[in-house]
Amino acid sequence: MVSNTRKLEPPSDDKRWRIVVGTMRRNGFARHSLIETLHTVQESFGFLDEESLHYVAESLRVPLSQVYGVSTFYHLFSLKPAGKHTCVTCTGTACYIKGAPQLLAAIADKHGINPEETTEDGNLSLLTARCVGSCGLGPVAVVDGEVVGKLTPDELLARLQEVMDHHDD
Repeated sequence: MVSNTRKLEPPSDDKRWRIVVGTMRRNGFARHSLIETLHTVQESFGFLDEESLHYVAESLRVPLSQVYGVSTFYHLFSLKPAGKHTCVTCTGTACYIKGAPQLLAAIADKHGINPEETTEDGNLSLLTARCVGSCGLGPVAVVDGEVVGKLTPDELLARLQEVMDHHDD
């Protein structure tokens, strides 16, 4: 196994890059550490920007196309900064049948965003998941990490307003 001993400079002097470099160093700058390294970038910075993808590709000597492929294939990675609040709406079969499309439509109408988008003010990100494992509670959304079930569109909008108002205190 050939390790990458060349030292590339991180994109900035932000101290969070030390954590990312530590992950790569711990794995000998090996290609197989791509997912772990991207996960460390995501945890450190909240999302994967173009600059970080280029840096990881060069550091691990992985083609940029592969880094993009991995970062767009896995739903845990985001190429955009997340909003202050998140709403993950389940679109699995049970939730879909029980009203997930109406939940998404209500958020689009009220907040002007579609799935995988963030409001212009950066306050709310709308995400979807194929299943959150609470099928009996459908339709389900996860609002700032809390599972909320048997939702109507009005209940979801009220819940979102509640968390956004509470956060601004």
